[in-house]
Amino acid sequence: MKLLSIAIPSYNSQDYLHHAVESLLPGGDEVEILIVDDGSKDRTAAIADDFAQRYPGIVRAIHKENGGHGDAVMTGLQNATGLYFKVVDSDDWADADAYPKILDALRAHAAQDQQIDLLVSNYIYDKVGAAHKHVVRYGNALPEGRVLTWEDVGRFRIGQYILMHSAIYRTQMLRDCGLSLPKHTFYVDNLYVYVPMTHVNKLLYLNVDFYHYFIGRDDQSVQEDVMIKRIDQQLRVNRLMFESVDILNVTPAKKQAYMFGYLEIITTVSSILLMKSGTAEHLAMKEALWNDIREHNPQVYKKLRHRFLGIGLHLPGRLGRSIALAGYKLSQKIFGFN
Repeated sequence: MKLLSIAIPSYNSQDYLHHAVESLLPGGDEVEILIVDDGSKDRTAAIADDFAQRYPGIVRAIHKENGGHGDAVMTGLQNATGLYFKVVDSDDWADADAYPKILDALRAHAAQDQQIDLLVSNYIYDKVGAAHKHVVRYGNALPEGRVLTWEDVGRFRIGQYILMHSAIYRTQMLRDCGLSLPKHTFYVDNLYVYVPMTHVNKLLYLNVDFYHYFIGRDDQSVQEDVMIKRIDQQLRVNRLMFESVDILNVTPAKKQAYMFGYLEIITTVSSILLMKSGTAEHLAMKEALWNDIREHNPQVYKKLRHRFLGIGLHLPGRLGRSIALAGYKLSQKIFGFN
């Protein structure tokens, strides 16, 4: 069995796939790199095959019909043989200095038969044109260098939630948790870091800047204007989050609080994007989202609606929307997200 499986969902990735794979090759024989070609129409498939031919036993090329990012992640998980599982998007890469430390930690805990469900490390917003690269760290919420339970976890700040970029899961736990990512849908990474958390009981945090999250391409799915155009997919993921997990029955209390905070942030993003568009259709979609939450679980709705962010999202009239959007812009500046 390999120590770590790394899936690289790849669709028309010929311009940057080399960089992603080459950053992961120093893992050597302990790591398997699964390049999942999601029905690409450019040279992605040929690049994947070339890497697999040059690095047998380390790189595997998996070709499939186009199903979207989530379907490629699930295909990678189905084919993984590693004890742990990581997703690296094809335009991102691993940090050369941090990578060995990640492998050392996984190896040490595997050798001691200390099964951790989730290893968390830092990630870097590698934003085009930005002189300062914002790094998301977790030291205030996660004590470093020892196995944690949720009783050891502190308070996460806004903008500090665990994303796909910072997560390495135990493979069997990820398979057992009931994760299912919809096809042909963007933003499923939110489900990827939300649903499995119900099964995460032991965590480890390494304060190393492992993952470089490239951001700033005009066509990138997280660009704000692109997200508004694809708002139906953002809303689909948002709804799947509160439908997939009975959050009020999540235990212990600290895990429930963390997951509720993450659901709150994603619902806030959905609402802000609809408000930023400002069309009558999109404002109606915002109301429909909140109504769906209320119908699905009135207690969750009440809690979301009457917290600080929920109140801000429902300030009346144009002035209220302007205040909410100003707060969003300030958060963008502080936390560096798009």
